[in-house]
Amino acid sequence: MDPVHDKNKDEQSTTEVKIHDLYHLIHSQRCCMMTTRCADSGRLVSRAMAPCPPDPETPADLWFFANNQTQKFKELDHDPNVNLAFNNPATAEWASISGKAKVINDRNKIKQLYTPDLKAWFGDLHDGVHDGSADDPRISLIYVEGETVHQTLKGASVPVQIWRITKAMWSGEPPKIAVSQELDNEELQHARNVHNLDNAIVD
Repeated sequence: MDPVHDKNKDEQSTTEVKIHDLYHLIHSQRCCMMTTRCADSGRLVSRAMAPCPPDPETPADLWFFANNQTQKFKELDHDPNVNLAFNNPATAEWASISGKAKVINDRNKIKQLYTPDLKAWFGDLHDGVHDGSADDPRISLIYVEGETVHQTLKGASVPVQIWRITKAMWSGEPPKIAVSQELDNEELQHARNVHNLDNAIVD
């Protein structure tokens, strides 16, 4: 039994509204924490990662540039299950995306998403090959396809939240202070299908 979760759970919003809310939460953040499982110990490990700008229709599916010489690629090869955690400390809003990761080495896709500022994160080894450009063989993409989403959005102003929490301390009733939303795999797949259909019509 989780009375606070039950009190704040959003059971009214449509899939489209929840997708819209997720997009705006992710779009407002520059990075997230990506959690993987260590191949040797089985322990969970996390690191900050900056996603490419999300698609408004499928924001739970995200692209990341990464150095394929780092430990996380061994971890993803061992276990593709990952978690992406976004947090906005200014509003206390957060989102948790669980999904599966794929390593993409398609150079055309890399060039499509590449931006010049990425060079700073790879550096130029001055060997004519490892120069931080889109052709640098160290650069790979990690594509995460979301399977479930849990997110909490701001439901009231800070003074109202404080009042409701204080009131709850006296009444014993859980406070209504946020909007808790969930997206399951079926909803996320439906969003992908609609997105793909729209693209097919445009093409």
